[in-house]
Amino acid sequence: MIFGRIKSLDAILATAEKKSLHRSLGAFQLTMLGIGAVIGTGIFVLTAEAAQKAGPGMMLAFVIAGFVCAVAALCYAEMAAMVPVSGSAYTYSYAVMGELIAWMVGWALILEYAVAAGAVSVGWSGYVVGLIENAFHIDIPDLLVRGPYDGGVVNLPAMLIAGLVTWLLVIGTKESAAVNAVLVGIKVTALTLFIILALPVMQMENFTPFSPLGFAGVSAAAASIFFAYVGFDAVSTAAEETKNPQRNMPIGLIGSLAICTIFYLLVAAGVIGSVGAQPVSGPSGQALAPGSVELAKQCAALGDQAVVCSKEALAWTLREIGWPQIGNLIGLAAGLALPSVILMMMFGQTRIFFVMSRDGLLPAVFSKIHPRFHTPYVVTILTGIFVALFAAFFPVGKLADISNSGTLFAFAAVSIAVIMLRKTDPSRRRPFRTPAIAITAPLAIAGCVYLFWSLGVETKMMFVGWATIGLFVYFLYSRRHSHVGRGLNETHEDDSDTPPLPVPPLPGIHTPGGKDA
Repeated sequence: MIFGRIKSLDAILATAEKKSLHRSLGAFQLTMLGIGAVIGTGIFVLTAEAAQKAGPGMMLAFVIAGFVCAVAALCYAEMAAMVPVSGSAYTYSYAVMGELIAWMVGWALILEYAVAAGAVSVGWSGYVVGLIENAFHIDIPDLLVRGPYDGGVVNLPAMLIAGLVTWLLVIGTKESAAVNAVLVGIKVTALTLFIILALPVMQMENFTPFSPLGFAGVSAAAASIFFAYVGFDAVSTAAEETKNPQRNMPIGLIGSLAICTIFYLLVAAGVIGSVGAQPVSGPSGQALAPGSVELAKQCAALGDQAVVCSKEALAWTLREIGWPQIGNLIGLAAGLALPSVILMMMFGQTRIFFVMSRDGLLPAVFSKIHPRFHTPYVVTILTGIFVALFAAFFPVGKLADISNSGTLFAFAAVSIAVIMLRKTDPSRRRPFRTPAIAITAPLAIAGCVYLFWSLGVETKMMFVGWATIGLFVYFLYSRRHSHVGRGLNETHEDDSDTPPLPVPPLPGIHTPGGKDA
């Protein structure tokens, strides 16, 4: 039965109650946590991708993606408050919809975390290569810094940063909340500086035509730009430590997403207004597909003199409008801040693998701990190899889209779980209740389906292929080895040796193992 083998919600809650967390977060702290978790990678690396899909209409795409995130986040928050353990959407699904759905969600989260880490690695490579070329006036061959889709052979810098982060995770080096706060500050300062310099030179004629590829282009851009909001679930998972969560959670979630959306709109307006953002067309006059070999060739013919051709859109824009040194500083800021995002994504991946292994759904070797470093080294190295390969051979846009497909599936599953649990267990204590659930949850589900459907055909086919492989693995291995299937009622989401949280917490927020950050 598809909804069979449910992990006991009571057992999960019994585990959570041992934590006895202090409710200390107000609306302001939650909003700051959300801004810190969200702002960064997507806006740095996907602006050119969005411009090729929607032109100036990418501004509308940011609004659409932000709205879908907001309604999904409100559903996520109810589950996070009611099942306050750190297993993410995988645990929520296991407790409500059963093992098969939980397995598929966990399998999809591999796309969210590992592929996203690859996307950020490629984004980091673009900024660092651009910084080196402009600061030292050298030309690095494209063959070594771009994948096959982008007119090169292999992206060595992206492989290098993925390998370095993997090594750091194996030896057990993790960021403190203070270091993370500094890196968030660097990202926000860089984007603010960009807005201050780019907005005054805007020219309104650059905004026409606003949507050269119609609403389909805007939808496709929104599906990609969703990547720029990933991380907002950090706010949802803090529900258990929030004062008056029924009031403060919506303020924190909606407030942080609204501020991030305004930030993103200002950055997008700066790019569009100052240098233009019309899609690059091929010889036939049709806009070329982002991340395609044809686009790479056309950009080479243009001498990369268009924002959609740039691998470091914000730095490139500032150089074009007469601020080359500030452009280099933006590149430096991205070079410093983006590795921390790769680290977070890989934390998230190791955590999901680790818990699934402890539940018996993956081989026990996946949860093997290093005797010296006390880290889950097998799964970390395996994740690192995959991230490095993704980063080496795929462009950032394709990786972001594939990552989004997994994330959207997981968020839709959580939204369905919220509705189901309201029906099947209405008396269960809910520290936070999703407002207007009859409207919010269906909107979240419909929004996730709409963005998923707006992804490219190739991306959707890859997701279907990945899901098919997941089903084979489940029925050939996981179903027979499942601890729940064998009658063992366990929860491992907060074991003391579980990898750290995907998003580093604020000072004072509880981390697994019983220690405050």
